[in-house]
Amino acid sequence: MSKRLIFATGNAGKMREIREILGDLGYEILSMKEAGIDVEIEENGKTFEENALIKARAVAACCDDLVLADDSGLEVDAMDKAPGVYSARFLGYDTPYEEKNQYIMDQVEGKTRTARYVCAIAYVEEDGARHVFTGVVEGEIADHARGEKGFGYDPIFYYPPYGATLAEVSEEKKNAISHRGRALAQLIAYMKEAER
Repeated sequence: MSKRLIFATGNAGKMREIREILGDLGYEILSMKEAGIDVEIEENGKTFEENALIKARAVAACCDDLVLADDSGLEVDAMDKAPGVYSARFLGYDTPYEEKNQYIMDQVEGKTRTARYVCAIAYVEEDGARHVFTGVVEGEIADHARGEKGFGYDPIFYYPPYGATLAEVSEEKKNAISHRGRALAQLIAYMKEAER
């Protein structure tokens, strides 16, 4: 039976990316819901790393499996690095991303468009050991939303080396350079080293 890896999220887009990137490790990768874990988690950390650890510890307390949690978001320089750790809650949880994206584009009009995606992945091992891996991808806020792929802020996150937003490129191309892909690459390297 393969080892289980529980990912502390209910976000279907994140689960798809995680399964795609970690698929070769041979673990059964489950969301909290799929693992039957229903726990209220208050993300009150001030950094992506703190929030990822809060989520991972809360889920690890409910199971004997390996646990992963991520906290990620968009930092826009013209907005003092907002929405940052509040990216999912920005302008309200129920506000559609079309509105959030338009608001951000309006805020950077005539200002610097530099921005970055940041992802912190917390990993809790079965013995309780905790690790955090952080990935960053630099880009710009596009002047209009483009692309149907990806999710969240991807339609307005322009990645200059691709000449496209992350919503315009394949999942494979996105995962190769994304903040989550970069953090998970560090995790994969750690896990493979630990198995030796």
